[in-house]
Amino acid sequence: MNPTHNARQGGDLPNPHTPSQDQSAAANIIRSQIDALYGDRPVLERKPDRTTEPSLTQQGQNPYERTHQSHPQPQADQWKAYHSAWQTYYQKYYQAYYTQQQQSQSQSQSQSQPQLHHEAPRPVTQAIGSSNAAPTQTAPPEELSKDQALFELRQKLLGNVRSRANTIRKSRHFVPIAAALAVVLIFVFLQYNRVLLATVNAYVSPGAIDPQNIVIDPTGSAVVTPDPRLIIPKINVDVPAIYGVGNDYNSQMSAMERGVAHFSIPGASSHPGEIGNTVLSGHSSNDLFDRGDYKFIFAQLDKLAIGDTIYANYESTRYTYVVTAKEVVKPTEVNKLVYPTDKPVLTLITCTPLGTSLNRLLVTAEQVSPDPATAVDAPSGSGDIQEGSDAAIPGNSPTLFERLFGA
Repeated sequence: MNPTHNARQGGDLPNPHTPSQDQSAAANIIRSQIDALYGDRPVLERKPDRTTEPSLTQQGQNPYERTHQSHPQPQADQWKAYHSAWQTYYQKYYQAYYTQQQQSQSQSQSQSQPQLHHEAPRPVTQAIGSSNAAPTQTAPPEELSKDQALFELRQKLLGNVRSRANTIRKSRHFVPIAAALAVVLIFVFLQYNRVLLATVNAYVSPGAIDPQNIVIDPTGSAVVTPDPRLIIPKINVDVPAIYGVGNDYNSQMSAMERGVAHFSIPGASSHPGEIGNTVLSGHSSNDLFDRGDYKFIFAQLDKLAIGDTIYANYESTRYTYVVTAKEVVKPTEVNKLVYPTDKPVLTLITCTPLGTSLNRLLVTAEQVSPDPATAVDAPSGSGDIQEGSDAAIPGNSPTLFERLFGA
C-alpha cells in the first residue's frame, strides 16, 4: 500500500511543525523586538526554538502586558544650564545686530556730513550654532571714540526732535490747542501786563532828568520856569504837576495821564509854599493800553527813605522837601491825609504793590527851603469834595477782569 495514501487516510505519521509552535515562534520574535525598543538591552537575533521554548500563552502570561521604565526628568541644574545657554545666545546675537545697525546708520550719515573720525570696522556676523550652544563673535567691534559717540548722540536727538515736531504739527489737535493757548496768553498779558512792565520800570531808570533840574545846593535860590513840576533825583523822576483838578475818580485819572495830579480835599488842600498838606498822586503801574506817558512814573516811589530830598517847582519858585515818613493805607482811608499841622507838608501817593490797586503808599515830606516860617495859610474853602464823590484815594485804572465783570 502506498504510504502517501495511508497518510491521507489518517495514518499515524508525526507532523514536525504544528500551527501552535509556529505562532509561538513568531510571537517570540516580535516580543524580542519590542523589548529592544522599550527595554534596556540591545536587539538580539534569536532563532526560534520550536522544541524547548514554551510560549507566553502556554505559560499563562498576557503577551500584551508590559511594564516600561519612565523617562528620567531633567534636574534643576540642567534646566539652569539650558536657559543660561539660550540667554547668552540671544544676548550676543542682538548685541551684534544692534552694533551692525549703528555702524550702518553712522556710515549713511557720514555721506552728507563730514566725518570726525574713521568709522570703526563693522563686526563680523555671528554664526548661529545649535540651540544648546551660545554663538561666539569671531571679531569683536572696536569701541567708538568719544567725539563720534557725541556726534551720533547729537544726530539722534535732533532726529527725535524733528520727528516729534512733525508729528505734533500734523496732529489734528495741534491747531485747536495752539489757538486756545494763544488766547490764554493774550488774556493773561492783558490782565497782568502792568505787573510785568511795572517791575521792569522799577529797576530801569527812566533817565528823564533835565540837566537844568539837577540840584547842587538845596538851600540856594534858583530861577525856575513857571510850569509846575515834581523832581525826585533819587528815582530819576521829573514830571509835570497838574493843579486845579477835581478830586473825583475821572478827574484824577485824566490828570494823571499828563503827570501827577493834585488831590485836594478839605483839610489837605494846600499848594507848595502854603501851610498844610499838599497831596500829589501818580501811577505806579497802570495798564499798558491806557493813554498817557506817565503810567509808571511812581514805580520806584517805595525806594524813597527818610531823609531823601524832593523838589517841587510852583509859580517860578523851587520848594525843597525832606522825607519824614512812609505809610501803607487802604484806598478808603482818606483821613490819613488830613491832620493838623503848622508846617508846609508834601504827600505823594501811589498804588502798592506793583500791578495792583489793593493799597496806597503815602510818602510824607516837610518843607525845608525856602524857610518854612515864611509859608502862608492855604486859601479857605479850597479842596471841597464834589457832590456824589466817594473821595477815595485815587489809584490805577481797572484791570481787564474788573472791566469785564464790573468788579
